[in-house]
Order: sequence, then C-alpha cells, then structure tokens
Amino acid sequence: MKVAVASSDGVSISKHFGQSKCFIIFEIEADKIKGRDIRENSFTAHALGQCNHDGQGHQHHGHSAIVGALSDCQAVLCYGMGWRAAEDLKAGGIQPLILEAESSPEQAVDSFLKGKLKASAQNFCNCHR
Repeated sequence: MKVAVASSDGVSISKHFGQSKCFIIFEIEADKIKGRDIRENSFTAHALGQCNHDGQGHQHHGHSAIVGALSDCQAVLCYGMGWRAAEDLKAGGIQPLILEAESSPEQAVDSFLKGKLKASAQNFCNCHR
C-alpha cells in the first residue's frame, strides 16, 4: 500500500494540498513504513500557477491529472484542501484526510496506520467554498 503526504519541501506537511510542491509517497508493508519517494507536483492548477488569487473568485479547474498521478495511493494526508479536490480524490478511490494537529509526515502516516485519523470537512480552504 502507498500513502501520499502533500509537502511544500519534501520534509514537512503542506498547509494546502493543491499548492504543495511535491508529495512524499510512503510505501507501507505489514503496517510499517518500508520506503519513501518524492513525487514532484506538476499536476495541480495551483502548482502550475493557473489559479486566480486576486480576490476575484476562484476559477473551477479539474483534478483528473493529480488523481491519476496519485492513483497508486490509498490515501492523501495534508492540513487543508478544497472540497472539490477532496471529492475528486474520493471518486478516484483515494481517501483524503485532513490533519488537525501538527506532525511530521512519518507521524501522520503512523497515525493513519493506527486508525487514528478520521475524514474531516473542517479544514477545507475558504477559497473553495
């Protein structure tokens, strides 16, 4: 199994799924982290500079590229994401999980493996509502 963690630097967890620079992909075997890899984010509209941040609204964009890029992952962990991204990930068979407490990527994956993370709509970004 694989679990993706959105990251701004390959070390820490990103505050926003779509704006992450990369994804840390954890390989899991027997409920233990067996390896990790970095997958650059060249898939989301935010990462490609295609989103409008001037307060004039948020243009709808699709998430099929990022869903495809993470299709080998069971879950994606981050501190916040838009509801459309969460719905598109779920439709692609990927569980989006919003973290509520600061942690390292390894701690977050460990919490996921122990069943301590719950799906949450609490941290969807306001710009996506």
